Amino acid sequence: MIEKYCERIIDILSLIKNSQAEKIKQAAKMVAEVIENDGIIYIFGCGHSHLIGLDCFYRAGGLVNVSAMLDTDLILHNGAAKSSKMEKMSGIAESIFERYCITKNDILITVSTSGKNAVPCEMADVATNNGIPNISVVSSAYFDDKTDTPKLYECSDMYIDNCVPHGDAVMDITGTDVKMGSVSTVASSFILQSVLLEAAEIAAKNGAEVPIYKSGNVDGGAEYNKKLIRKYLPRIKHL
Repeated sequence: MIEKYCERIIDILSLIKNSQAEKIKQAAKMVAEVIENDGIIYIFGCGHSHLIGLDCFYRAGGLVNVSAMLDTDLILHNGAAKSSKMEKMSGIAESIFERYCITKNDILITVSTSGKNAVPCEMADVATNNGIPNISVVSSAYFDDKTDTPKLYECSDMYIDNCVPHGDAVMDITGTDVKMGSVSTVASSFILQSVLLEAAEIAAKNGAEVPIYKSGNVDGGAEYNKKLIRKYLPRIKHL
């Protein structure tokens, strides 16, 4: 199972690299402009999709000007089943958006593999209505699913396909027709990290100072990071 699961993950990452590279570079140009303008990169997701924001937020080798948007009612630790119901409820996104004071120098990246639940879709809509550039990470495997409202990829300035199959899990288990082994976290994290890496390189080549955390577990790392934290503490909600 280990070898087969590894092969499936590699296949999906290769598919992303081969089919989405231009979109990743396009997104990186948008993010690079935010870095150059000293803006904030906001990353939003419900349920397990919020892990993608956490993966890019306040960590060694990560951009300092990343803000994960973490609403406790929409992530798992405050009631997993409840959060699944709430992300399908209309009318929530705007109040969350307002709590982060996002400006036109910033950018919003919304992650939702299905791209069809109300809160992520409405979050992109709210961003557009406020003149905030926004990108989504979704799976095209869900594009043909029927919904009563527009899907996330239709609400965003641009989308990147994480190439995740319908249902997310990819491994067959003996004695059941229910698959295991989800791949959306690996796929979406690869995309976001690639976008941020490309953006940092573009911004640096354009002469911008790119704020990057060091590991707090290496000599001098904690002291180096303190200066960066002081700068962004008033602007990043969860810092």
